[in-house]
Amino acid sequence: MELEVRHLRALCAIADTGSLHKAARELGVAQPSLSAQLRRIEQALGAQLFVRAGTGCRPTPVGHAVLSRARPLVTELAAIVTETRAAVARAADENTLHIGATASRALPGWLRRLRARIPRTDPTLRMDVSANSLLRMVAGGWLELAFVHEVEGSPLCVPPGLCLRVVVEREPQFVTLAPDHPAAERSEVRLADLADDQWMVDSTVDGEWDGLCRVLRDAGIEPDMLHGDYLTAYSLAATGDVVTVSQPTALPRPDVVVRPLQGDPIGVRLLLAARSEAELDHGYDELVEAYWEVARQAPAYRAWLERSGTP
Repeated sequence: MELEVRHLRALCAIADTGSLHKAARELGVAQPSLSAQLRRIEQALGAQLFVRAGTGCRPTPVGHAVLSRARPLVTELAAIVTETRAAVARAADENTLHIGATASRALPGWLRRLRARIPRTDPTLRMDVSANSLLRMVAGGWLELAFVHEVEGSPLCVPPGLCLRVVVEREPQFVTLAPDHPAAERSEVRLADLADDQWMVDSTVDGEWDGLCRVLRDAGIEPDMLHGDYLTAYSLAATGDVVTVSQPTALPRPDVVVRPLQGDPIGVRLLLAARSEAELDHGYDELVEAYWEVARQAPAYRAWLERSGTP
């Protein structure tokens, strides 16, 4: 006999209710059937999982061990079912525009513009660090639109038939460091100024780890890299423990400085994805407007744009 999810669910019900009778009622089965199922499970595992007494059933030490592994699996399965049903319901709602995105300060402005343009449409947002995951969700029909970034030198895996439209052909990536870092005095930081620093990058973001390693090695620097989310990276950059890559649209903070890199060695392409050109038309102009709005609000990026002659 192989254990199945229904067996794990039965064990959890018996433990939670403390009674075969109550567990059977909760599961919608007859008590003799649940008792026989428990015996088969215990025979398959070669151990007694519950002590039966007049006061009910309580787990044995082995039972506690099995339950500690079974509960997360049952909970996760229930979450999958709930989220899938909710996704199907959302997909059936014609008044909902399902969009996904990697991190960007342009998102609030994009949502605001979409609501203003199509008053009866309620955009819902799905965030994911993985651009490739979002593209698969668009291809699978779970999302209508996805705003993603593609790291230079690390092409995204675009599903067949998906339509892409460029929002920004090349967005330079800046560096975030502590205010007392020697390179913070420069208006542009050279990679050589950071040769002895440790970098923190989120390796779950598609292409970013490999992209930064490639750029540093091209500059003759052997990368000293730590994995971490960007909230942690900013916190450690403030204390001088690491430096990290930053989107140029980042706003100033008192505890860190954001600087462009000399020569702009790190860049990303910003893209909007949909299953058709008509669907791209539903949000492209609003996204472009929202992006340049936040670009103008970021002093370091605005100065960079003026120096580069970008309108």
